[in-house]
Amino acid sequence: MGNQIRTIRVNEVADPAREGSLASRLRYRRKQLDLTLQEVADAAGLSVGFISQVERGLTAPSLSSLTSIAKVLGKETSDFLQQPRSEASYTRHERRRPYQIEGQDMAYERISSSFPGQKIHSVMVHMPPGYRAQQIRHEGEEIVFILQGSVTSELDGKTVTLHAGDSIHYLSTRPHCLWNHTDRETIVLWVGTMDIFGEHSQEVSAPKTAQKHIKGEEK
Repeated sequence: MGNQIRTIRVNEVADPAREGSLASRLRYRRKQLDLTLQEVADAAGLSVGFISQVERGLTAPSLSSLTSIAKVLGKETSDFLQQPRSEASYTRHERRRPYQIEGQDMAYERISSSFPGQKIHSVMVHMPPGYRAQQIRHEGEEIVFILQGSVTSELDGKTVTLHAGDSIHYLSTRPHCLWNHTDRETIVLWVGTMDIFGEHSQEVSAPKTAQKHIKGEEK
């Protein structure tokens, strides 16, 4: 038969909760908790169509969307995404390493540090031309400051165009999203209370149908 080598994909034999694509891991975790797409969408403040597309690998979540979904699934963002750690009180431009979510064109640079009692988190977001985030709502508050380019901010269904030097501050419970309506990259500084890095314990906000499964895992 000759020297034929059969390639075995890792996710065919590994733990599906830890290996495979981001889409398959999110889908596996949802089914593990016996949650419907609608239950995850409602608890995460996202649309059911968006959750379905994410699980099928047709679209990729933003950092805030992934954090909301992970929280509903009783997990930290760090369970689905490896991000740079930072314990220093400052960052150096030349030492920050941009990173991306699987399947996502948008890039992030970590700005905030990590320490006990931390309340705010921050990243620089490099938004590619035409990128439009999924509308979302969640607990907390956030500030977006435009460093380069222009962006359209939608808040409670109302839109405003922001240019370099402009900013917007709002409660995250209000439906919101950003859209780079231009043909050039837009860079924004995002600061918020949502734990987008998943380095601190979060309260599980999963639907009641899933909480018993999550609590059982903690015993």
